[in-house]
Amino acid sequence: MRMKLFSTVLWLAATVHASAADITVYKTKTCGCCGKWVEHLRTNGFKVTVNEVPAMAEYQQRYGVPAKLRSCHTAVVDGYTIEGHVPAADIQRLLKEKPKAKGIAVPGMPAGSPGMETDHRDAYTVVQFDEAGQLSRFQTYPGDKR
Repeated sequence: MRMKLFSTVLWLAATVHASAADITVYKTKTCGCCGKWVEHLRTNGFKVTVNEVPAMAEYQQRYGVPAKLRSCHTAVVDGYTIEGHVPAADIQRLLKEKPKAKGIAVPGMPAGSPGMETDHRDAYTVVQFDEAGQLSRFQTYPGDKR
C-alpha cells in the first residue's frame, strides 16, 4: 500500500511539473497591470520569469508582434509570442493545439481581461497572428451588458 501511494505521489508530481510551462515576460518596471497579469499566469500553473525593460518596442519587434496588436507587455513560451492581457486558458490551448502561428495577442488593454480587472468587462478578441502578419480570431470574450 505504501509503495502504491508513493508511486501515485511521484506520478502526480511529474504530471504537475510536465504541465507547467516556462514563460518569459518582458514589461516595463512601472506597469502595474503587467504585474497583475503575471500573477494570473502563476495562479494558472505557469512558471514565469519577468524581465523588466526600459521600453517595449524592441521586444515587440524582436518577437514579431504586428504594430496594430501591441499592448503593454510581451511574453514568449515554447516558441510562441504572447502579447497583452491574454487569458491563461488561451495560452494553454495554444500550447496544446500547437497551431502554425507566431503567437496570440489581446490588443490594447480591455477592461476585465486578466490583469485589467475592474467593475465591468469590455468585449475583446484574442487574435492569432502568423509570420506574415495575417490575423485570425482565436477566442472572443463578451463584455458586460450595460
